[in-house]
Amino acid sequence: MADAYIFDHVRTPRGRGKPDGALHEVTALALAASPLRALKERNQLDSKLVDDVVLGCVDPVGEAGGNIGRAAALVAGYGIGVPGLQINRFCASGLDAINFASAQIMAGQQQMALAGGAESMSRIGLGASGGAWAVDPAIAIPAYFMPQGISADLIATKYGFSRGDVDAYAVESQKRAAKAWADGFFAASVSPVHDINGLVILDRDEHMRPDTSLQSLSGLKPSFAAMAEQGGFGAVALQAHPEIEMIDHVHHAGNSSGIVDGASAVLLGSKEAGHAAGLKPRARIKAFANIGSDPALMLTGPVDVTQKLLKNAGMSIGDIDLFEVNEAFAAVVLRFIQAFGVDPAKVNPNGGAIAMGHPLGATGAMILGTALDELERTGKSVALITLCIGAGMGTATIIERV
Repeated sequence: MADAYIFDHVRTPRGRGKPDGALHEVTALALAASPLRALKERNQLDSKLVDDVVLGCVDPVGEAGGNIGRAAALVAGYGIGVPGLQINRFCASGLDAINFASAQIMAGQQQMALAGGAESMSRIGLGASGGAWAVDPAIAIPAYFMPQGISADLIATKYGFSRGDVDAYAVESQKRAAKAWADGFFAASVSPVHDINGLVILDRDEHMRPDTSLQSLSGLKPSFAAMAEQGGFGAVALQAHPEIEMIDHVHHAGNSSGIVDGASAVLLGSKEAGHAAGLKPRARIKAFANIGSDPALMLTGPVDVTQKLLKNAGMSIGDIDLFEVNEAFAAVVLRFIQAFGVDPAKVNPNGGAIAMGHPLGATGAMILGTALDELERTGKSVALITLCIGAGMGTATIIERV
């Protein structure tokens, strides 16, 4: 098979996913087109060389519906000959878009593609696209449906993470993100969002709270305790995992991923396509995998899929220099670190979604780009990027710096 290379990547800054957030005035389509346009302009990319645009979007309804991949490619100036595709694997959609496009290149069916994702969470509410899992007993009962936050608390209880542990992780995420911004680590990869007059709307992640401390977090009440009791979801969790006597509710807004708006895009291609476009490869897509995991624990997929991916690639955990594990909830990352015994300093060294936010369909491509930048900055070689996924799944990708 051919190799699939990463030539470039950009993302928008993340705006608060509320009506007073800086990106609320930007439509989902305009948001999705922003990084596509930036990649085209800064690489002087000829649209005729692009075989596809693949974008992840978790709630593809309303203005984000109707195949936002194709619409965003047209708005970004890629011409009528460039097709587009929208895919949805919940929180891993942006990373799976990259894997999907890479597979086409590896198979020799395409030569160059753009992949990433977009989510306007301030304009299209979380869960707006609906779904049977939460409302149809045919799937809700056998899959032990419960809100993700309760699953996160279930993980914390099962694997022994206290309120102090998850809060300490959240504080560290904020510190790392603030330092990364202060030191300019994101400067080359964050493309500002402009209004129709060309004026900058946002050029920096808006969700961060660098002054967060253990003391400030200690005053926040657990977010999912009442839901577990009044909604009956706590009983569902204990039915799924009877070895647990009682759930310790430890997660809240301060140690969970932030709701934000954002978009991302990665330029992928074969070596021949890069040569034709005058582009130098920055990294190679080495391997990727998806897996289903316990739908009650729901968010342990990164552990399961990493085990599968390493086995498929003939690698061990020691072969990985850097890990990007999406910070959906603090316990997700703590469980990953615990399961593999990895050095916490190698995991999300520049902060993550707890500090900067999680624009669902875009996050996977964002953190892959963050991993690549960090490999280049530190002179290291191999990174593994992984995300937990609703309904119990995991997606992971290994990249190797060129």
